Amino acid sequence: MAWVILVLSGVLEAVWATALDASKSFTRRVPTSVFVVGFVASMIGLSFAMGSIPTGTAYAVWTGIGAALTVVWAFVSGRERPTAAKIALLVVLIGCVAGLKAVE
Repeated sequence: MAWVILVLSGVLEAVWATALDASKSFTRRVPTSVFVVGFVASMIGLSFAMGSIPTGTAYAVWTGIGAALTVVWAFVSGRERPTAAKIALLVVLIGCVAGLKAVE
């Protein structure tokens, strides 16, 4: 169960990171609200997962999921141009996150 919560918390990290950008320095109400709710929920989930997953592993997985999904969303939304190098590095990042789960 801790791993499921950790993955969901990583997804929420991508949500709050994207909302943070959309908030335009906290001047837009809806994105700012999404940021606050997503941030708090993500931290609560990470904290819960760290109760049974080692801190370093949990944090690395949480950050990796959030970072990868944030970049993928930037590609999909057209805010960032995908390149072969960026895609290759995302594959390596996802492989590292999967590897941490595999050796846990």
